[in-house]
Amino acid sequence: MTTKTWNLFWGSNFVRAPLQNGVGRYVQQLQRITFKFCKTHGGSKGMREYIEKELIGFARENPGVVVYVKPRRHRSPCLKAEYLNGGEEYISTHVNTCEDIVKWVEYLRGRSGYPVERLRKYHHTDYPSIQGPWTPWIHRHPGINIKEYPCEELSAVQPTEISATQKLLELYEQQKQQQEGVGSTTS
Repeated sequence: MTTKTWNLFWGSNFVRAPLQNGVGRYVQQLQRITFKFCKTHGGSKGMREYIEKELIGFARENPGVVVYVKPRRHRSPCLKAEYLNGGEEYISTHVNTCEDIVKWVEYLRGRSGYPVERLRKYHHTDYPSIQGPWTPWIHRHPGINIKEYPCEELSAVQPTEISATQKLLELYEQQKQQQEGVGSTTS
């Protein structure tokens, strides 16, 4: 599938989080999940097994998610997930095993409710820098681009500014020497 075809059907967008979720605290986006199944149909066997074995544990681990179980006669089983942003998702679980349904439920639990889209970039900011991106070479002299490496001049340790602690120690030593000089002249 080409990029143009993908964009026509799926669209593309930047990475986003619903309402800055996770900045202060995390709010689970899955609001409701409905398990629809048939009590007698063979295609619902995995769903019935999940409801018997795993559903209570899922409900205990996720107290913020409302769980509905909806038996329907002679219908194919499916999962319906509803999210805080109003998004809904249906997944057919016809002839799926209990393990497959566990994976689908975890997938729905971890989703944000936004539709699946191709990402334009893996990072995005609403307030880009007007100065441009920083690199280690920003404030360097352009002459280093034409140097022959290894270069002794560039490999030498660069002198750094004296720290405030070092300056205070120097002033203390000078004051001490002045006091010794004053003391020796008076005796």
